[in-house]
Amino acid sequence: MTEFDLALTILRSAAGLTLAAHGVNKIKGGLDGVARWFDSIGMRPGKVHARLAAFGEILAGLLLTTGFLTTFACLGFVGLMTVAAVTVHAEKGFFILDEGWEYVFILSVIAITIGLLGPGDWSLDAAVGIDEDLDGFVGLAIAGGGGIVAAIGILTAFYRPPKAAAESKA
Repeated sequence: MTEFDLALTILRSAAGLTLAAHGVNKIKGGLDGVARWFDSIGMRPGKVHARLAAFGEILAGLLLTTGFLTTFACLGFVGLMTVAAVTVHAEKGFFILDEGWEYVFILSVIAITIGLLGPGDWSLDAAVGIDEDLDGFVGLAIAGGGGIVAAIGILTAFYRPPKAAAESKA
């Protein structure tokens, strides 16, 4: 047992279970209501994005918690949080109390850091022997760069800001 592996396991579990809980909460709250909200913020079709967000959060969260396909779970974190930052939080300032981007930023930083460090020896990746192939700068590029590229693709293809928000920017 090393302190490093214990620390990574705690960090992976805390971040992973937090994101998974957000996905479960979307389902418990009713995906039809979440879909209407997604439509209202410009993520169309809302029905599709509500489900992708909920199940994406659960999947990425559980993968990170168990340390399985960790670098790709981190990519999912960064992609999901970047889309959330752009569509909901960016214009509201930093602090989460004002619905700002503080929370999504911290989750993204945690994911990028884990992508760089790797999942640690107490992970399913280590058990199957893929933990050392996808960490370091490769993990950083996949988690951080891949997450941002995925978010840009999603936003470009599906995000249509409501007119009121678009006009207030002008």
